[in-house]
Amino acid sequence: MTELGKFLSKKSVNKAEISRRTDITTSRLSDLSLKKYARLTAEELYLIALAIDVNPSEVFEEIFKNVELKNIA
Repeated sequence: MTELGKFLSKKSVNKAEISRRTDITTSRLSDLSLKKYARLTAEELYLIALAIDVNPSEVFEEIFKNVELKNIA
């Protein structure tokens, strides 16, 4: 499961409802939730946040919490 999938599970949201509100297909939402290779676009992230009534920065910070800059010494 991806970080987005974990976030959506934690929020107990209905993917079918997100799909209806955003026009992101349920299969695309499933890919974004389950497949590590699926790349989330900024527009998708923003629409999902609006659909579940959370601040987009909350979604962004949660799903990218493990992203770090390289340590260049």
